[in-house]
Amino acid sequence: MSTERLPLSGIKIADFSRLLPGPWCTQMLADLGAEVIKVERPDGDPSRHNPPLYTQESVYFCSVNGSKRSLALDLSTQEGRAQAHRLIAESDVLVESFGRGGAEKLDVHWARAQVLNPGLIYCSITGFGQTGALAPIAGHDLAIQASTGLLALSDAAAPAFQAADYAAATNAVIGILGALRSRDHDGVGAYLDVAMFDALFGMGNIGLASALGRLAGGSGKPVMEVWGGNPRYRTYPTRDGKRVAVCLLEAKIWRRFCEVIGRHDLIFADEDHGARLSSHGERAHVFQAALSEYCLAHDRDAIGAQMVELALPVMPVLTPDEAVASEHVRTRGLVEAVEHPTEGTTFTLRSGLLGSGVVRQRRAPAPLIDDVREHQAASTQASKAS
Repeated sequence: MSTERLPLSGIKIADFSRLLPGPWCTQMLADLGAEVIKVERPDGDPSRHNPPLYTQESVYFCSVNGSKRSLALDLSTQEGRAQAHRLIAESDVLVESFGRGGAEKLDVHWARAQVLNPGLIYCSITGFGQTGALAPIAGHDLAIQASTGLLALSDAAAPAFQAADYAAATNAVIGILGALRSRDHDGVGAYLDVAMFDALFGMGNIGLASALGRLAGGSGKPVMEVWGGNPRYRTYPTRDGKRVAVCLLEAKIWRRFCEVIGRHDLIFADEDHGARLSSHGERAHVFQAALSEYCLAHDRDAIGAQMVELALPVMPVLTPDEAVASEHVRTRGLVEAVEHPTEGTTFTLRSGLLGSGVVRQRRAPAPLIDDVREHQAASTQASKAS
């Protein structure tokens, strides 16, 4: 599919966001064909300085700002705000992540944007939203995960994945697409209050199931075991000191696995559907001992190869380096080589919609900070000339 035929071809996005949730949102919109103008401070988005670096440019920054153009503006000055207002007036969507009150201070807030462009879709991404008891708190992913109740389900000191950041970005994309569709019907713009907390909390229906049951007056028991309490859904060490992830929830799959390893004694005809996400009660220690014994008797990759051949979900726990170089990632084409003007060949993760034909087949590199300054200088000269 050519860029001209992509779903968001002809849509212009003014991206005033920085760091992760907003830029990830606008990169997804860019993948769908939108033109994204990234508005940065004169010294650039702070994520430009995040390690690791290719040689000069941040891998993190490049990974969430592909296929965008940039414009450096000092929104504390009258000239910078005037340029921002011109951009807002000609855009279809504005995405910002200033934090509550920040857009008002810089005069790029919703009320101003409505006057400049009544058909604008204005999306604010913050940690806890524009209202509520926690609204003034900065939106750091760890703080969000802690306050949703989901972090307590793990014994880790910190989560390994920025779930709240990505949840908010995804919700923002869905909201923007819905608002654009509504505007097609009535021509009216919209304001979207997207909170990292709301997005992640709304995805917590499994983790918060027991709490919801108690809230309704029930006992919240038995507990849904998907956090390590189920011996058939957890990781186990292997003979070579690595680990595999055992995901043998369904009775049918468990039966096949037991037949493969010669443990017919672990197959129980009375296992019902409710056992799928349970601790398996008095059978738990038997299951755990058998799985531990099997895994410790074999190397990780040997287990993985055998289970792939049998289409059973017992998977090697890969390191990041192993994952990005894995055969599955290669055959799905999920890592893309991007030629960068200063870094040479770089690599980025491709859109998960790549195989659906609705996103760019190749993503352009993230803009250089020098490109941003040149764009700013050209805009300033044009402004003076007019």
